[in-house]
Amino acid sequence: MRQNLIADYASCILFRAASFFTFFLPLSFSLFLGRRLGDLIYLFDRRHRAIAYSNIRKTVADNLDCASSARITRKAYQAFGQNLVEISFIPRINKKYIDKYIKIENKDYMLQAFKRGKGIIFLIVHEGNWELSNIICANLGIPFVLFVRDQGFPRLNALLNAYRLKHGVLVHKGAGVRQLIEVLKSNQSVGMTVDQGGKKGQLVSFFGKEASMSTGAVKMALKHDCAIIPIFYTRIKGPYIKVILDQVFTADRSGDSEKDLQQNLQRLISIYEEYLRKYPHEYLWTYKIYKYGKEREVLIISDGKTGHLRQSEGAAKLVVQQLAVRGIRASLFVQEIRFRSTLSGFLLGWLAKFSGKYQGSGRGMRYLRYALDPQSWKSLMNFKPDLIISAGNSASVVNYFLARENQAKSVVLMRPVNISLKKFDLAIIPQHDCPQGRGLASDCREDKLFQRNNMVITEGALNLIDKEYLSLKARSLEQSGLLKGPLLHPCIGVLIGGNSKKFSLGEKIVLNLIGEIKKSAEDLNADILISTSRRSSWEVEEIVKNAFIDYARCKLLVIARQNNNPDVAGGILGLSNAIVISPDSISMVSEAVCAEKYVVVFNSANLSTKHQNFLKNYSHKGYIYREQVNNLSLRINQLLKDKPQINSPKDNLKVIEGINKIL
Repeated sequence: MRQNLIADYASCILFRAASFFTFFLPLSFSLFLGRRLGDLIYLFDRRHRAIAYSNIRKTVADNLDCASSARITRKAYQAFGQNLVEISFIPRINKKYIDKYIKIENKDYMLQAFKRGKGIIFLIVHEGNWELSNIICANLGIPFVLFVRDQGFPRLNALLNAYRLKHGVLVHKGAGVRQLIEVLKSNQSVGMTVDQGGKKGQLVSFFGKEASMSTGAVKMALKHDCAIIPIFYTRIKGPYIKVILDQVFTADRSGDSEKDLQQNLQRLISIYEEYLRKYPHEYLWTYKIYKYGKEREVLIISDGKTGHLRQSEGAAKLVVQQLAVRGIRASLFVQEIRFRSTLSGFLLGWLAKFSGKYQGSGRGMRYLRYALDPQSWKSLMNFKPDLIISAGNSASVVNYFLARENQAKSVVLMRPVNISLKKFDLAIIPQHDCPQGRGLASDCREDKLFQRNNMVITEGALNLIDKEYLSLKARSLEQSGLLKGPLLHPCIGVLIGGNSKKFSLGEKIVLNLIGEIKKSAEDLNADILISTSRRSSWEVEEIVKNAFIDYARCKLLVIARQNNNPDVAGGILGLSNAIVISPDSISMVSEAVCAEKYVVVFNSANLSTKHQNFLKNYSHKGYIYREQVNNLSLRINQLLKDKPQINSPKDNLKVIEGINKIL
């Protein structure tokens, strides 16, 4: 209370002081100082500058011109600074001032509207000088009433109201509907706004996306048949201002009240879209325009690696589900990116490392333009995402810059190398990516890095696997024509990976694996579904093909590099009772475990520390069974005969909790 009192007195003193000093200064010089004030606000108001830049980029700027959004943003701040200084002119504004500096277009529209005898609503959006606009309306030679509400600064409000009354503005305290109706019935005019509808507003399309708009003016027009005149103010030069009166707007009626409200409001917003395209710097862009919309654009940035994409798709699936719970429709897009060179990607990572959260100057877009190949950059510029998801270091760097420039929520999977996780809204980090190669969840919790609110630690890699997904993929595989006849049960699925930096799948291991799988199939009277991966070597592919192509119990044999059918892996997981999988792919093991089947991972040497930690934890929790290749048949037979309880991690629940914090 004391702080409001001090601020109230300070505001009054500042207003009187500014009015005093500008009285002795030429108007043009005062407005020049206003532009410099706008430059100062632009420089220090980083948060709102970033919001304004993002809004401008999504609406009126040229997507492919990185600098256009920044230019308009700065010009909008300069216009705002001029408007602030111009408020101090109010004590000296009179009819002579208005006649000299204010040009009003289409005055005849007012006469047309008053002839209807049902009052006029002068409709504006949050642009131009709001205080000056009230005085201009009052000096148009017509009765004009301004409704004001009591604000937190009563002394400043009282001072402004005194000036309003002095200049012919009839001021009514409170915005009661009854008072408003009486004013319109007496064929007078009022000023109302149509944008920034907030929670109670009506959703309409604003530059192609849903935004909440105020409904008061349209409701009054529909119910009482008053006329609406959309007004737009734009500064010509210095103190010279043009007031544009648009054509008289009368509400269309169809008998459907909700439809009429929606369509008439959309018509009005479309009128203002045209003005904002012409004069974008006049609008107050510094609020979150699309906050209350029921549509979201979710973008996955892919680095071209299948495992990373699957994890991102897993996170995106959960995001879309949680948005649906809130009644929000999500459009999901995937964009693969490529860098011009390894060096450009490296430099972009270092720029991200030292960049701040708020920018709003277009630098991030320029960095992306120089780092990415032209096609990747142009494709990214076509998106206006509300939430961006990525996995892998290079994609996360792009995520950071694109999210910052669009004021989008950012979700990163896996731990980026050069960027602090604090730069992202949500970081989903597998515990095998813990610092210093540690693999236990308790170690992660002990490290301060993993104690932030924007962190979720998972046991494995996120993926799309759930009952619905498995059922869909199983049906698709059955209808694909790849299966060699009906399946016997139990069914053994086999997923063979390939070589990586440290891991090598040798021919001897593969031959032993084949023997054990065939032995288990004979013992259990089971069928086999088998697939290699795109990383499998040519030698391994030949061994697998020769061993199973004519084997009666093998109902599916897929060599991924020859037939990369997207339904194969999911179909095998859905149709099999037990899965045998090589240890090289964390993503594939995670997917198999989430399928809630018996998962046997055969041991092999030369695995990275990260892989070893991951498999150790999964084995410790009972999600997988690790076995030597020579003992695989015994383990498979035991599992399918004894049928022990199947355990799986609860990573999705953790991630959902994290997602709900940022939505």
